[in-house]
Amino acid sequence: MTLIIPHAYKNLLGSVENTEKAIKSVKDMFQSNLSAQLALLRVTAPMVVLSGTGINDDLNGVERPVRFPVRGMQERPAEVVHSLAKWKRLKLAEMHVAPGRGIYTDMNALRPDEDLDNLHSIYVDQWDWEKVIREEDRNLAFLQRTVRRIYEAIKVTENKLYVEFPQLVPELPDEIFFIHSEELLRRYPGLTPKERENAIVREKKAVFIIGIGGVLSDGTVHDGRAADYDDWSTPNEAGYAGLNGDILLWNSVLDCAFEVSSMGVRVDPAALERQLALRGQEWKKELLFHSKLLSGALPPCIGGGIGQSRLCMFLLRKAHIGEIQSSLWPEDMRARCHASGIELV
Repeated sequence: MTLIIPHAYKNLLGSVENTEKAIKSVKDMFQSNLSAQLALLRVTAPMVVLSGTGINDDLNGVERPVRFPVRGMQERPAEVVHSLAKWKRLKLAEMHVAPGRGIYTDMNALRPDEDLDNLHSIYVDQWDWEKVIREEDRNLAFLQRTVRRIYEAIKVTENKLYVEFPQLVPELPDEIFFIHSEELLRRYPGLTPKERENAIVREKKAVFIIGIGGVLSDGTVHDGRAADYDDWSTPNEAGYAGLNGDILLWNSVLDCAFEVSSMGVRVDPAALERQLALRGQEWKKELLFHSKLLSGALPPCIGGGIGQSRLCMFLLRKAHIGEIQSSLWPEDMRARCHASGIELV
């Protein structure tokens, strides 16, 4: 994605002060709604983890974590988290959380290899959440029920925000639309994955794309996923592989599909073995996280991340994520944005 400058862009909130008030309103309301919908307890989360434990999120396997030695621990290497996808599952086991309940936390990460544009920053802030489930809940129907609950939390937040800021007129449809990435390929065979996302989300306005990470019938993947948290290879009731996916909303300011969450049923030992083999990463079985999972020491889970700045950007009708969060941006991007009324903080 390159920098998008919307025609005649206008800050609907009028001032930086109103924007800051609205950001706080979104964050306060949404995390309360999310916690109620999914029965989640807020916990404190780490900003760094030890290298070589398998706890950090590998993302697509090519992104470099920010790594440094810790003097007080015999120079052991540590790294800033990419996300808490695997840490949360360890935490649930440590807390002995019962099925049907879970945790959420404010996750702050650094991803220095991101391509900077309207949606992507090197600083990532999200609500990372994870919930213990029963073994029989590892199915598509349970995944879809959970997605609907998250979508309801987003809609309630949008409607409450409208009461406080009437210029922010609600846009979301009543229901979120579900489609598998293989069905999406067959519907739009001549388009790239991002073009397919734009086509379906332009039509439906709110979409959950199922099965991201597995190989499609044309030999490609819709998007990359690590092998060791989301289950993208187990066959589901719809006849395709995958118990994970992304929530995408139609961004009327940028005129594009807009991802706000990546989530899914987590791998069980069989899915982890299979996905590590598919990615040629069997060596990870010896790492702390993976060995615990394979030994049955970690509970079955569902979880994901919901972008805080992303959600604020969408609900406040902002053109750039830098209007919500303070990060680093190229000077030419700052200048172009400023000339178009997009003020990066």
